[in-house]
Amino acid sequence: MENISSPLFESSRIRFRAIDYENDPQVESRWSHDPTFMRMMSSEPMRPLSASQYKKKYETLEKQTHEDQNLYHFRIQHLESGQLLGVAEIRGISWPNSCAFVRIGIGSAGDRHQGYGTEAMRLLLRYAFSEINLYRLTAIVPAYNLPALAFFSKTGFVEEVCRREALARDGQRWDEYRLGLLASEWKQ
Repeated sequence: MENISSPLFESSRIRFRAIDYENDPQVESRWSHDPTFMRMMSSEPMRPLSASQYKKKYETLEKQTHEDQNLYHFRIQHLESGQLLGVAEIRGISWPNSCAFVRIGIGSAGDRHQGYGTEAMRLLLRYAFSEINLYRLTAIVPAYNLPALAFFSKTGFVEEVCRREALARDGQRWDEYRLGLLASEWKQ
C-alpha cells in the first residue's frame, strides 16, 4: 500500500490531468475517426467528431461533473513528451452505496499494449478506493472487446454478470459483461 505522500495523479510514465481545451479536441477528434478505438470504448453507434464538437462535449462534461458530482474524468498524459494518451473515468457514482463504474481507453493504436493502460488503472483504482472511498467498481465490456476483458481480468476485476445478446453490432448480437472489483480485493 502506498503512503500519504505518494503522488496521487502520477506514475513512472504517465499523469492524470484535466482537459486541455486548446489541444485535446484535435487529438480526440483523430481518435474518433478510428473505428477500432470507438467501438471498444462504447457500444453506441460510432461517429467521427470534429474538434469543435469535442469542445462542446467537454463543456457538457464539465457542467455534469460540477452539478452531479458523480463523475471524475481524467486525461492520461505521457510524462516526458506531454502527449495525450487516453482517458480514464469514474462515473455513475452511487455515494450511499460507494459504488461506481470505470472506463479507460488509450487512443492511438501505437500507444496501446505499451503498459500505459495498466499504469492508468493503478492510479484510477488508488484514487477510487483510497481517495474518494468507493467500495465497489464495475466495468462494462462488450464480448467482442477481448483486449478489455483480458485487461480488466489482469487488473483484478472478475466477471459478475453476462447480459446475453444485449448488444447489436454489425448485424450480430453480442453479450455484454459486467466485471467487478471490491476495495477489499484491491487491497490484497
